[in-house]
Amino acid sequence: MQAIKWVKGLDTLTRTMKLVGFIALIAGGYSPPALAQSESEVSLPPPFIAKYDALRHDKKIGTASLSLSLVASSTYKLDYQSKVSRFFLSDKRYETSFFNYNAGIITPTKYEFARKGTGPNKSLKVVFDKKKQEIKINKSETLKWEGEYDNQLFRIDISRQLVSGKNQFDYKFLNYRGEKRSYSIEVVKTETVDLPFGQLEAIKVKVNRDSNKRQTYAWFAPSLDFVLVRLQQFKEGEEQGDIQLSSYTKQ
Repeated sequence: MQAIKWVKGLDTLTRTMKLVGFIALIAGGYSPPALAQSESEVSLPPPFIAKYDALRHDKKIGTASLSLSLVASSTYKLDYQSKVSRFFLSDKRYETSFFNYNAGIITPTKYEFARKGTGPNKSLKVVFDKKKQEIKINKSETLKWEGEYDNQLFRIDISRQLVSGKNQFDYKFLNYRGEKRSYSIEVVKTETVDLPFGQLEAIKVKVNRDSNKRQTYAWFAPSLDFVLVRLQQFKEGEEQGDIQLSSYTKQ
């Protein structure tokens, strides 16, 4: 029985961590404009810190945080951390992105990922070489750079697209395993959501993957600079996890 409980707990933790880690693809924030703007007119969000609760069937099992900071002229740093535990299992994840922003264009320069906890530890270091148009992975593998973002920069750009008034858009990115992937984002509707932060009106979007096994929905609040306020995932109709905003602070 103990072995069965351990396996079930590990499976639940793994599924929830996939969702918590998915925040690194789609969170972000922008000052809401009076009218939709072109993509080049939409600036980056002001530096911020967003914190989230990770839930499983309405029970809190962890936390996550996301922060954006300006480190030099036109150079930004995006940090993500999460910690989830269930029974005697644990999972901690860290992601850091450095990128440049010029003339409405986001260009990744460096990305790092680390995972610690129950099971094997994992890490990844990626350098985006603009001159050679290459992606260097762990100093040992090189891929052709075809405009992919790193695993985090969706959190910056998806809000830009919403501010611009777009209802459907696509992304190419390199995930935390060093694999090229793609997603399609589709606006569903605007609705009110109840969160640890409070009640907010938010734009609900659907994330369409290469695989149809999982359904992922995300909510962005115009009143909070279009920051991600909720992320919920289902597999075959069963909830895998629910990430909800607990606090948001401009720096």
